[in-house]
Amino acid sequence: MKIEKIHHVAYRCKDAKETVEWYVKNLNMAFVLAIAEDFVPSTHEPDPYMHVFLDAGDGNVLAFFDLPTKPEMGRDPNTPKWVQHIAFKVKDRDTLLAFKDHLEKNGIDVLGVTDHSIFHSIYFFDPNGHRIELACPDPQEEALIERLDAVKWDMLEEWSKTRRAPKHAEWLHARELSKV
Repeated sequence: MKIEKIHHVAYRCKDAKETVEWYVKNLNMAFVLAIAEDFVPSTHEPDPYMHVFLDAGDGNVLAFFDLPTKPEMGRDPNTPKWVQHIAFKVKDRDTLLAFKDHLEKNGIDVLGVTDHSIFHSIYFFDPNGHRIELACPDPQEEALIERLDAVKWDMLEEWSKTRRAPKHAEWLHARELSKV
């Protein structure tokens, strides 16, 4: 028994039409499907909603629920904004920079390019306040991931005991700091 892949990931949105148009315009996603009902199929609770689905590439689907009868959307006040985000992979750095330029031309504030050693990212927010990351692989990604793979269980074990950042992969961001 094994999971095949993510079928879709669903988030809440403030306005289904605005959300679909934003993702189509800014991230070139195709609008795939909309489902609207007056009751929740799983619970049979009466609650009208619009459920929209977008093609996030390679069989991945990003979905949103517009819930007009529920209180206004919020976010977990105990979780920093940088933690909860949706990350999408792009082909390479040229594509990442092209998206950065495209987003900024559309009036979107973009943070980055941030060098995470194994990949490079830009960050911005969608109209619902969801943080979005676009990431491209580092040219040395495979070798770097191999080094991280070798220490992942030791790092996890140490973290679970100390709740402090283990030093097994200090080299990861030392590479970035050496560029400064």
